[in-house]
Amino acid sequence: MPTFQVLSQKCSPPEALNVLKGLGYTVGFIIVILGRSELFIEHTTLAVFPVLAGDQRLSTMLRLWGIIFVGNIIGYFLEYIITLLEPHLLSTGTDIFEDIALHLTEYPWYIIFGSGIFAGWLLGILGWLDIASKETISRIVIIALITFIIGIGGFHHSIVGSIEVFAGVIVPGDRVSWSDLGKFQLWSTLGNIIGGVFFVGLVKYSHTIRALK
Repeated sequence: MPTFQVLSQKCSPPEALNVLKGLGYTVGFIIVILGRSELFIEHTTLAVFPVLAGDQRLSTMLRLWGIIFVGNIIGYFLEYIITLLEPHLLSTGTDIFEDIALHLTEYPWYIIFGSGIFAGWLLGILGWLDIASKETISRIVIIALITFIIGIGGFHHSIVGSIEVFAGVIVPGDRVSWSDLGKFQLWSTLGNIIGGVFFVGLVKYSHTIRALK
């Protein structure tokens, strides 16, 4: 019996599933960040600095955001579709995918938006701490701590979360709709951008400018 099947049978959503999500977020982000992959939230935070300094145009930054956002979404969608096609995983039943998706979409838009702001703020801080960390072990600890909080807290991440909702849409069942995915994608993305840019990027930039004066 696959490990995922054993765990899913023992899990009672949302509490136990949140623990699994937290661990999954941690492992995934450690691999992605240490592998120097392009992260959307990281770029929403860091790419704003050349624009504020007058070295780049706003249109250039927005184009960069768009390319990385679409690339992240396509990559994760393809990965998740391949996972869903794996017969042993599907033997666990598809209800678990709908349960995970519903745990992200059952809120009104302003809750998703606010949660997205907090997730963007955490990931923006993660980007700064990752740059400041000198050793691999310290980087892993920082990544694990912050991303586990996002996963176990159920905070809305516009990339990873959209894949979880997408999985709930495409599996057999009618509890999660395309409109749920659209609502999640819109408000979580806006929240992540605001959390990363305004609550981390602009604050850090203002501190940097003040220190240079």
